[in-house]
Amino acid sequence: MKTVLKLVLWVLSIVFAYMIYLSVNAPIEFKKVKQERFTAVINVMKDIRNAQEAHKTVKGEYAADFNALVQFVDSSQYIITQQRDSSFYEFNKVYRIDMLKEVKIIDTLGFVSVKDSLFKNDMRYKNMMNVPFAANGEKFKMEAKVIRKNDYRVPVFKISVDKKTVLYDQDPDLLATENAQMSVDEVNGSQIIVGSLVDVSNSGNWPPIYDKKKQN
Repeated sequence: MKTVLKLVLWVLSIVFAYMIYLSVNAPIEFKKVKQERFTAVINVMKDIRNAQEAHKTVKGEYAADFNALVQFVDSSQYIITQQRDSSFYEFNKVYRIDMLKEVKIIDTLGFVSVKDSLFKNDMRYKNMMNVPFAANGEKFKMEAKVIRKNDYRVPVFKISVDKKTVLYDQDPDLLATENAQMSVDEVNGSQIIVGSLVDVSNSGNWPPIYDKKKQN
């Protein structure tokens, strides 16, 4: 009887020790997985943002969908210009004399491919709509529109993805805690977001740690 009791207590102690280990180690492992996946997701979102900013520079507005954005990167060019000051004398009909007139002259120096400028020989932009680590091929949600700010019509965009899409296989309790994050050192809220549909902004809701230069 004593032997059986000792065996039961021994097994229980192992079980309890393992449960304690999991309770301590699980958040550590969750953080590692989270940072790895968030880094990959945010790097892709930065690519999308850069492509959208190029689209606005060339076309004056943001692309409404990924098909248009990929096609733009494939086929469009930046115009390289140089601005210089110049002046000349022009006859003034009011004063009936030649008067000095100063102007800005913009010279076109050449053209450069948007694709080469942003991605060089890398073709990753063709798949930038796909969310890294997503289990079912989920895509980023991308929106673009024009809002009114201080009596001006201003183009804006927003790219977002739910954290649960990226962390689909993680502990539900830890994911719930992650979705409730409110800290300057964390990605706050239940989504990873860049841009805004209500303000003129191309910032992301991630902390500076995710803006460190990617390692080769």
